[in-house]
Amino acid sequence: MSGFRFVVALLVAVAASRPAAADAPCAAPQPVCDAAASVFAIASFDPLASAVLIEPGLLVTNRHAVADNARAEVMLPNGKKLVATVVPSAYAGDLILLRAPEIAAKSRLTTAVAGPDSILYTIGADVGRQAVRVYKPGQMLLRSAEGKPLARVHHDAYGQPGNSGGALVDEIGRLVGVVASGGSGRHEAIPSWAIADLRAQSGPEHLGASQQIGIAYRKCSEALDAAQATRERLGPSHVAFINEQCGRSGNRQLWDLAGQVFGRQRLFDDSLAMFRRALDQDPNAINSMLSLAITLHLGGRYADEVPHLKRLVEILPADAEVLRLGVQAGAWGGDKALMEKSLTLLAQHHPKMVPLARDFIEKNPTPPARRLPGNAPPGR
Repeated sequence: MSGFRFVVALLVAVAASRPAAADAPCAAPQPVCDAAASVFAIASFDPLASAVLIEPGLLVTNRHAVADNARAEVMLPNGKKLVATVVPSAYAGDLILLRAPEIAAKSRLTTAVAGPDSILYTIGADVGRQAVRVYKPGQMLLRSAEGKPLARVHHDAYGQPGNSGGALVDEIGRLVGVVASGGSGRHEAIPSWAIADLRAQSGPEHLGASQQIGIAYRKCSEALDAAQATRERLGPSHVAFINEQCGRSGNRQLWDLAGQVFGRQRLFDDSLAMFRRALDQDPNAINSMLSLAITLHLGGRYADEVPHLKRLVEILPADAEVLRLGVQAGAWGGDKALMEKSLTLLAQHHPKMVPLARDFIEKNPTPPARRLPGNAPPGR
């Protein structure tokens, strides 16, 4: 995914200079360890990603891992590599099929829907160990939003770059999702039931649409990488290009990254538009919610920020950043209940932060002027 690709490429190059690591012991329940045999490391547009075998010769991975490439390299556990063909698809979500007839399934993963009490495990390629591994477990934070076909499962099972396209499984080894993105302990997976939608919209008859979507992924990702690497202000044509290509990708993670780029550039209208588009596609997208709240905070729009922080405090009651924002926005946005609840949770989870928070509240500072009502001009 854009923003990770250079780091992953560097890690892959360093890892390739060392002998291949032995597989790490699997400390998960045996059905979870067994499920790891259906996950493979791949390389394509992203230098390292993962894919899940769903039937003999057919794998599923993320669209962002291949973009508009026609092939992907699949790494087998014995060190051998083979080339898989990308199956064209008009599916709007971040999934794509890979056909590799040489890979036979020892057993097929059963699919399931994750529940609030499910213990969840990420299985994917580890850059440093050069092997597929099972990571530490977690649980669901929010289920996929109803009525939103591209909404994702939000969870806190540990994951790393390279896991994209890997498997999210429950404690009995059932595939509940395809790993898509995440960070800071907040991760996302595309529900396994979406694979049926993908298959229904895949095949050679979808080549034209597939190429258009893939090109948008590539152009958006490359434009975001370039924007993140420069300190210069984006010109209008660059802003328009990112809006157009990232919009065409249909990918919420790319919209989040574009919103963050625009936010750092103080292009607040464009930033807020990206995050709102993301939340329209997936109202439970925690990272989109938090990014939107931060953008509103930096723009001095505290009252507008309050509803988002109220929800985030319920979802992430121990998150220091959310609670700090809750204290400030509650005070400056006129919501005393949010301010007091955030302070109470700070005392419970981060007591060392309480004196500064109390000092802030007692001084009752006047909220800063609404610094950035829209896109700030250069030099401000």
